[in-house]
Amino acid sequence: MKHLTTFSYTFLIVSALCFSCNDASQQGESAATDTVAVAPATSQAEEKMPEDKSKRPSPPAKVEAKIADVTITIDYSQPATKGRTIFGETIPFGEVWRTGANEATIITFDKDVLIEGTKLVAGSYSLFSIPNEKEWIIIFSTKANQWGAFEYKQAEDALRIKVKPIQEKEVTERFTITVLEGGIVNLQWDKTKVLFKIQKA
Repeated sequence: MKHLTTFSYTFLIVSALCFSCNDASQQGESAATDTVAVAPATSQAEEKMPEDKSKRPSPPAKVEAKIADVTITIDYSQPATKGRTIFGETIPFGEVWRTGANEATIITFDKDVLIEGTKLVAGSYSLFSIPNEKEWIIIFSTKANQWGAFEYKQAEDALRIKVKPIQEKEVTERFTITVLEGGIVNLQWDKTKVLFKIQKA
């Protein structure tokens, strides 16, 4: 009887130890699994955070205007002068310019229009320009979404017009686009402004 009792007591102790080890092992596996599951979720959330474009050195700007019953929208970025001479130096004469900064400026018409008397069908266009001392070329490109003018191709032009730049006495610190009364679009930066007229077709 003594031998049986000792055996039973030993068996109980061994069983309890095994159960305890097994339980600890399962808890360890569960903790490890939780750690692996949480880490990727945090990483993916960080990757999907959108850029805050308002914090760029050349922040975004938007113009919306009505000419008759035509809605015009212009999305562009505003580089600053920062004490520089812009046209002829920072922006070289005779070269295609994105007419702003960052992404190419986009101009959109919801109906057909006349640009300085020439028809342009409704749609979205990249607004490029070629500044020169006595004459600017304003370009409406059919390729509406691109970065800067790096992929610009003249073959994709929908329309080109020529306008005269006007020299001002005061500096406009940030490149600014406005739509004035009568459908006049005003591009203004440093001491230069350029105007062209939009009408309903």
